Amino acid sequence: MSDKPLGNPAAVGLGAFGATTLLLQLHNVGWVSTGPVFWLAMFFGGLAQFIAGFQEFKTGNNFGFAAFTTYGAFWLALGGIFLNSSFKFYTISTHDVGWFLVVFTIMTGIYLIGAMRQSSALSVVFLTLFLGFIFLDIAHFVDSDSANKFFTRVAAVDLIICAASAWYLMAHVALGSAGIKIPVGKPWTQAK
Repeated sequence: MSDKPLGNPAAVGLGAFGATTLLLQLHNVGWVSTGPVFWLAMFFGGLAQFIAGFQEFKTGNNFGFAAFTTYGAFWLALGGIFLNSSFKFYTISTHDVGWFLVVFTIMTGIYLIGAMRQSSALSVVFLTLFLGFIFLDIAHFVDSDSANKFFTRVAAVDLIICAASAWYLMAHVALGSAGIKIPVGKPWTQAK
């Protein structure tokens, strides 16, 4: 084995997560069409984050492995839902998408517990992601257009903060090897 240190795949994973999350929220507020979101979801949020997850596996980081592959798969699946809306492979209702989001809401809640034992910055990423998913869940289950738009916009604001938090953490990882120290804060909870 080589004694040469490995690069930290979290820099790419967090960058991909933050970029794709941000662009989707710009779509949700009406500033960006579906096309760029689809392609970013497939290649950066999906593929690059999925690869980052498997690189985390090589380092022995189970949390990074699980989170990056989960959200990489999320972006690939969401890209598939976008593609389906154009080609109509299957009928997918708004409520169906809501249940899809609920699955990831539950998983995000589990990851939030692990994040709270690592750093404040990671906890903020997962807390805002968890809340964003909840707002999007509600938006997909309400039958009123005005309520749907309201909860989608609330989710968009929250998830823009999530994306910025992910990029902050990415900067901590990516710039740390250059001697630039970006604080991430203490864990919110401690193991007993």
